[in-house]
Amino acid sequence: MNQIGYHNPVLLKETVAGLNIKNDGVYVDVTFGGGGHSREILRQLGPKGRLIAFDQDKDALLNIIKDSRFLFINENFKFMKRFLKFNNVNFIDGVLADFGVSSHQFDKPERGFSTRFDSHLDMRMNQDSPVSAKTVINKYDESDLKRLFRDYGELRLAPAIARTIIEARSLNPIETTLQLKSILRKYLTSGKENKILAQIYQAIRIEVNKELDALKSFLKDAKDMLRPGGRLSVISYHSLEDRLVKRFIRNGMFSGEPQRDIFGNYEVPLKKIGKLIIPSSQEIKINNRARSAKLRVAMKL
Repeated sequence: MNQIGYHNPVLLKETVAGLNIKNDGVYVDVTFGGGGHSREILRQLGPKGRLIAFDQDKDALLNIIKDSRFLFINENFKFMKRFLKFNNVNFIDGVLADFGVSSHQFDKPERGFSTRFDSHLDMRMNQDSPVSAKTVINKYDESDLKRLFRDYGELRLAPAIARTIIEARSLNPIETTLQLKSILRKYLTSGKENKILAQIYQAIRIEVNKELDALKSFLKDAKDMLRPGGRLSVISYHSLEDRLVKRFIRNGMFSGEPQRDIFGNYEVPLKKIGKLIIPSSQEIKINNRARSAKLRVAMKL
């Protein structure tokens, strides 16, 4: 079953297979969305199994599954450990995450995630958050704008883009995506307009939702909450996310190297399972959003 406005989940079978589901296990889906991954997990779970799902987007409340084994928590997954403990869940057998913006969010013009529509600058995954794209574009100083376009958009022209925004907003507030596009038009090189615009939007969205901070919190919580042998199954959509996931699986850190003993050995919390998985050309043809997806699976040692 697929919820209205939500595409089929990316790498559905592969991501759930990565969890190696036990009949009576406790599992977590931290990016519930339309509930596609959760439904597949429940289908494989036995009557004594349990699934807890997280999503901070209120729209996800419309897709809640009526099943005694299922609990939905309308919160950011960066608080996973806190809310699991609050619900008397001390250990889990597997956790699944499908990062990025859902097709549903992209396809609702008023949410401001898509470059296709003119709408208010929003981009909040949690609609109650006080910080929107409008806040970032109109209130951040030049150095912060430069930082986010450089670090989160990986844009070579970050300093010039930041300066142009500062100059434009000194004349009039920038309130819509069309205004922003018009102001930055000179940076949208012919033939690369969509790519550059996507990088600009990505940078703003990551800042608005503090996505990389949330990802780091989630990975640390997953390491703490997984039982030995428990599985982590994660889909990333851009290099910033995937780099963090890859490093954490390799050595339990996001930067640098772990401390070694006198023999040069170090302990790692996770073990990589299998190789990196990407969608088939057939899946990409059906769901274009899948084209940049990368699935990594790990096991708690």
